[in-house]
Amino acid sequence: MAARPAGAWLGLLLVALGAASLAWPEFSCTRDTHDAKLGPLEFTLKEKETVRLPIWPGLLAVAVGAGLLWRRRG
Repeated sequence: MAARPAGAWLGLLLVALGAASLAWPEFSCTRDTHDAKLGPLEFTLKEKETVRLPIWPGLLAVAVGAGLLWRRRG
């Protein structure tokens, strides 16, 4: 079995990441914003943020990855 060239692996990675960004265009994360300690009590304020990814980077990644894969096969 022959090993794939580096360009083919990069193409596969770009297609997979582009497809994932198109399938899940937004994700949320939680971050700690403030900590307070008053005697034996501790308070933490957490903020939940939602990040929305634009469509064009996903489409571009799929197109470039497919181009790399197609170029290697042709």
